[in-house]
Amino acid sequence: MLARLARLFSRPAAATPVWVEPAELRRWLAGEGAPIVVDVRGPDEFDGPLGHIDGARNVPLAELRASIPELAAQGRPLVMVCLTDKRSSQAASELAAAGTRDVAVLRGGMKGWRATVG
Repeated sequence: MLARLARLFSRPAAATPVWVEPAELRRWLAGEGAPIVVDVRGPDEFDGPLGHIDGARNVPLAELRASIPELAAQGRPLVMVCLTDKRSSQAASELAAAGTRDVAVLRGGMKGWRATVG
């Protein structure tokens, strides 16, 4: 699993995001070198009925640009999350355009996460 994660995130930064399925993200989060989950929804959604992934950082999309240096400096892969996957794919594209590597998008967002993982 770690080898697959390393291969996935060793790709050069690109405008198109790398996608990760909910079940795969769950496995990554349980392993060594777990990625940082960045939830780009607003605080009301982050704390709302769907909740958020344990350990996720809430950085609303409108505030992402200011947080890019801090996120990139963490030295760990990033997985972007939103309600579905529209805002998170936009966030991943912004990060890639800024030169940030090791960025993926959770396919289906929190709706997919809750439907698959619970």
